[in-house]
Amino acid sequence: MPAHKPVKKAVFPVAGLGTRFLPATKAIPKEMLAVVDRPLIQYAVDEAREAGIEQMIFVTGRGKTAIVEHFDVAYELETTLAARGKDMNALEATRATPGDIITVRQQVPMGLGHAIWCARAIVGDEPFAIFLPDELMIANRNGGTGCMKQMVEAYGEVGGNLISVLEVPEEEVSSYGVIAPGRAVSPHLTEVTGLVEKPKREDAPSNKIISGRYILQPEVMRVLEGQEKGAGGEIQLTDAMARMIGTQPFHAVTFEGRRFDCGSKLGFVEATLALALEREDMGAEVRAMAQRLLE
Repeated sequence: MPAHKPVKKAVFPVAGLGTRFLPATKAIPKEMLAVVDRPLIQYAVDEAREAGIEQMIFVTGRGKTAIVEHFDVAYELETTLAARGKDMNALEATRATPGDIITVRQQVPMGLGHAIWCARAIVGDEPFAIFLPDELMIANRNGGTGCMKQMVEAYGEVGGNLISVLEVPEEEVSSYGVIAPGRAVSPHLTEVTGLVEKPKREDAPSNKIISGRYILQPEVMRVLEGQEKGAGGEIQLTDAMARMIGTQPFHAVTFEGRRFDCGSKLGFVEATLALALEREDMGAEVRAMAQRLLE
């Protein structure tokens, strides 16, 4: 069996306005909001690097320059820290090798599918990953790996298109895209026979929701070229993927780890508390603080 073409590029759609976090996002991109001490975009890029992805494609909009600057070299800051003998390890992960990060502009907000299509020239004729940074995916402790690394390993087995999924209570399925599962390839890898965007509970084909990570073949760009509008009058990625089912292999990877919906305020607070509690440098103090507040 021929080897599958490796996944070396990833698209990060980061042009959204972040209106649910106003006024915090009036001048700061929502992807730069920090969970403890790392912005959301940093978690996503670190996950991509762990999976062996080499080129990050940011699809940005107006007012998003801070995202790119975060990964630039901060000469003044680094010089000051070095002169003061400060630990600079915290800055190491923010440095990008020249050419690792490329930006394209989504000039009009026309949906997730349109944002992905904006990166077509850079993606070219290669398979590529997609990260939704406000879906914070955290590996299990004690040796767990990130979501995209799990997906890349599954891609090595089956190729084609893959999406990450998580099981949720049935009463929550109407808030998400849901898969229609087919044959189980392994305990964590399932064929996908259909996709349904925000179905009614009684109409949902499963309780497995799409959770913000994808590996897609470049043919999806050809589908998106039609600029066909779907739910909300926007160009939906889910619609384009659904049209590819049956023409190429399509599988779902059930992520072994934790997911936090940092697109919502409640999910953001939950992620901050959960990750702070696990930190060796502050976990005990945060736990004591939480207990005092609950009293």
